[in-house]
Amino acid sequence: MRPLPAFPSIRLTTVEAIVLRVPIDEPVQTSFGVMYDRPAVLVRLEDDQGAVGWGEIWCNFPSVGAEHRARLLESCVAPILLQQAWSHPTQAFEELSRRLRILAIQCGEPGPLAQAISGADIALWDLVGKRLGQPLWQLFGGASRVRTYASGLSPTAPELMAAAKHDEGYRAFKLKVGFGAERDLHNLRTLRDLFGSGTSLMVDANQAWTPDQAREMSQRFAEFNPVWLEEPIAADYPIEVWQQLAKSTPLPLAAGENLRGAREFSDAIRSGALSVIQPDLGKWGGFSGCLEVGQHAIDSGIMFCPHWLGGGVGLLASMHLRGAFGDRDYVEVDSNPNPLRELLLPPGLKVVEGMVTLPDSPGLGLSLDMNAVGEFRRPHAY
Repeated sequence: MRPLPAFPSIRLTTVEAIVLRVPIDEPVQTSFGVMYDRPAVLVRLEDDQGAVGWGEIWCNFPSVGAEHRARLLESCVAPILLQQAWSHPTQAFEELSRRLRILAIQCGEPGPLAQAISGADIALWDLVGKRLGQPLWQLFGGASRVRTYASGLSPTAPELMAAAKHDEGYRAFKLKVGFGAERDLHNLRTLRDLFGSGTSLMVDANQAWTPDQAREMSQRFAEFNPVWLEEPIAADYPIEVWQQLAKSTPLPLAAGENLRGAREFSDAIRSGALSVIQPDLGKWGGFSGCLEVGQHAIDSGIMFCPHWLGGGVGLLASMHLRGAFGDRDYVEVDSNPNPLRELLLPPGLKVVEGMVTLPDSPGLGLSLDMNAVGEFRRPHAY
């Protein structure tokens, strides 16, 4: 556990999930599926001192995922959190993980349950930061400035979105690939021509290829000098396959958003197959798990670049997670329109020459006005 200044234990009185959905004009495309709206599941905790903490649960897929994860939080996670006082957020994270492990196996849902636990962990840390009067980046001994990249550039005219994001202050960009070799190569060439050789470009295949296809495409992408090739193959391929791919590709490999558990992350980092590790704190671990992943990655000399594709609460948490280790490497910021990102972020959080400065206010630095997103709230009770 990360040491905390002395403070009274946490006794929760409220554990609540809030489901939000907002329609979008342009679907968000990946190699494995399409998002036709933007969902978010917020976690709201309140303790017996009146302090409130906010978290967010990853919920993008399947299309009913948000409502389902909200029910998991309230039916499985909340009763445990309300049973006792907690001396530390990580104590709650470990107890939740232990108590729900067999249920996760029995119902075949280790991922969704881990995601519900993660959202609660984020909210607990936000609450603790508020109780202690410190922003989380400071509580973790880090820095307020974090480096960003604009992600999610779609396969349809990505240069238009990239140019708009450059005007907003972004200086690094990640392209979605896995839509056919010629289309992928055309898009990557167009971006490189647009920005020149000095701009950082990344590519994300979202597990689209076989190992042989990944080797071929990495060779073809190499002339454009991307910083990394993300998830070229399925995340659950044996680590030996990832190691073989790493030896045969000219590009650094990145992965982590679809890893779950301390052992999986530790094995991936120790394998030498990855040059970039990308945990998603709303999918597994929250801060309690992902801070240790980040320390292990940095100690091992590989890049630590948290993943996020969701609403503003989780994005801000990802920024604090990256900020815990200083201003090197990157945190992901989705390029696609999403009111649940902009409306939930603190006002004034801007990208300037690729960098964001996190707020000095306690916890995550949020002061949420739920009236601003009230029209997007959706029921989730049975």
